[in-house]
Amino acid sequence: MNRTIPIATLPTALRVEDAVEAACASDISFIEERLRRGTSVLVECEKDLSLFLYLAVRARLRRSRDAPKLVVIDGRPAPDTPSRGNLPRMLEQLTEAIRGSVDRTIIVLLHLDVLTTTHTGLTLEARESIPLLYENPEAVLLGFRDPSFEIPKVIRGVFPAKREITGIPREALPRIITQREAKALHATEFDPFGMYKYVSGLNPVRLRRLFSELEARREAPAGRSLAAEVYAEIRKQTVTEDIELPAVDLDADIGGYTEVKTRLKEELIDLIRRKETVGSEGDIAAIESLLPRGVIFHGPPGTGKTYFAKAIATAINASVIIVSGPELKSKWVGASEENLRRVFRQARQSAPTVVVFDEIDAFAAQRGTYTGSGVEHSMVNQLLTEMDGFRKNEMVFVVATTNFLTSVDGALMRPGRFEFLIEIPAPTAEDRRAIATIYSARFGLNLTDELIAHLVRRTEGLADREKNIPFSGDHLQSVCRALKRQSLRTGSAAFTTEDIDRALQRKTRRAIVLSKEEERVIGLHEAGHALLAMLLPKATPPERICISQDQEGALGYVLRAARTRPYVTTEDEMRADICVGLGGQTAERMVLGEVSVGAYADLQQCNLIARAMVEEYGMSATLGPRVMLEDESGRRGTGASELRQVKIDEAIDAILTAEQQRATELLGTHRELLDALWTLLLEKKVLEGEALTGFSATVTGGG
Repeated sequence: MNRTIPIATLPTALRVEDAVEAACASDISFIEERLRRGTSVLVECEKDLSLFLYLAVRARLRRSRDAPKLVVIDGRPAPDTPSRGNLPRMLEQLTEAIRGSVDRTIIVLLHLDVLTTTHTGLTLEARESIPLLYENPEAVLLGFRDPSFEIPKVIRGVFPAKREITGIPREALPRIITQREAKALHATEFDPFGMYKYVSGLNPVRLRRLFSELEARREAPAGRSLAAEVYAEIRKQTVTEDIELPAVDLDADIGGYTEVKTRLKEELIDLIRRKETVGSEGDIAAIESLLPRGVIFHGPPGTGKTYFAKAIATAINASVIIVSGPELKSKWVGASEENLRRVFRQARQSAPTVVVFDEIDAFAAQRGTYTGSGVEHSMVNQLLTEMDGFRKNEMVFVVATTNFLTSVDGALMRPGRFEFLIEIPAPTAEDRRAIATIYSARFGLNLTDELIAHLVRRTEGLADREKNIPFSGDHLQSVCRALKRQSLRTGSAAFTTEDIDRALQRKTRRAIVLSKEEERVIGLHEAGHALLAMLLPKATPPERICISQDQEGALGYVLRAARTRPYVTTEDEMRADICVGLGGQTAERMVLGEVSVGAYADLQQCNLIARAMVEEYGMSATLGPRVMLEDESGRRGTGASELRQVKIDEAIDAILTAEQQRATELLGTHRELLDALWTLLLEKKVLEGEALTGFSATVTGGG
């Protein structure tokens, strides 16, 4: 079958009733069959569809000679009867019907949801309806419920058969649009596949109202398609206020992350675009069967996981619904699952849609780790049910984000659900350069290449050492926003490296005033680190030495270059890191004859590295390849003997002692360079760029 069909084959005129019969034929047959068997049916559909569905079911039932009697409970008063309000009247009508003769009678509750809703608690009418509905087991009921109304579980139990009606099947589209309406898109051909992308979640009643407005548009001229204009107008009318239509270009608005972009294009975006161009229904069906339904983005905070989801939505012209995991949870029984159903119902009605579950681990944590009421297990099952319930041709995609992939329930990561697990890591130097360039242009900063390079160097490593949080795109945006505020405040668009350093200090804190002696100790300490980093061939060289307190929580620091091979770290490189880490305290002891508490963090890090070398990586010459394994609780070495623990401590001591001795020997041999670097650092406060490069050349040339 071809992608398009001749407009001449479409109906010339169409009633809403005909559209409902065409779009909901299988649903109407299901309801009719169950009612003829004497089974009560609950129909869940939107309010504007319920009356037309009832009329279609009634017409089907009346085709037979032995058609049952239909009693409609709608609250309308009889002629010459004073009005008492709809709900009391509905309850009165229901009482008469249930307690009267129910032989070959179907009781129709068009507004079951209004009568028994629990939105504001169990109403008086609902309390009276519950025992009434269970009073006569012979009664056959046909109830209608709008999904936006919650009804008690006990009411649902009255209906053995349930039918949820959302959207329309694609094959019904040619039967619910007229020739004149289709000509607003193209003069001779109608493309149901292109149209379905934007109307798949609408019920036929709403769809007919939408299509009828196309008659007011001029017909498309011969040989030219106006479909794009019509689809854009339809998008405006199908997207509600709380749904976003993003405008995030994957390449222009997101810097770096080439591998992530490539995978998203190859696995999802290019497939969807390919679907728009193929001309065979078989080819379209084949592509639809390959499209992933879910993607999990994982990585540190602030790396742009939600931003990537918006970029996907922009690329496929979809809307976005962003849902916070914690906000879905409710203390009321069943409410959390209903919140999930509501989100997916809204997504299908506004398709094409990307649903983003931010912090999905808030309700989809690993089994056995739940600490709450246990509703999380039900929410995971509901999420899987919703994802498995999509039609293959419905354009609804789910993106979940988490900072901790290991904490997410494994059931979600099976193929066919969240098919792709894509890491959005902390940005590399190249990524940060691209991100900074984008923000510089967006805020009109016009940062020079030198300033961008300085920003890239300054954002290497951790932004928060205590929480182990790396620098991310959010930090770069924050810097550029701070520079823009400075520009507006001062009226100058000229920036310096000091401005960038100041912008990186996000926390306002009282300035620490150091005495001359304190400054000398800090300068010597950092000079010891830096000189060893220059001298050791296996250590990465320093790029910036600072004692001006321009980094949060640090009186001084040495910023070293990133490793060119970050994924294959050798024993010599780890030993070099320990030696550099001990350089500050060693310099203090050598020059001043005593040490300060400033080496606290250095010693912690050096001990962690040495312990990892022995316990995890088998880098001890005496203990060999045997390492300490973790038990189920995550504790390491619980099964080791006391003698083994003693040997481990001795091996760790041996590494630390050897590297401390090497640091002492190197600094002693190059004492003049240490003094020169110390003096220069006290004078300049900050060494980087040419000044640092020149000194490093002296060291490597003479060392």
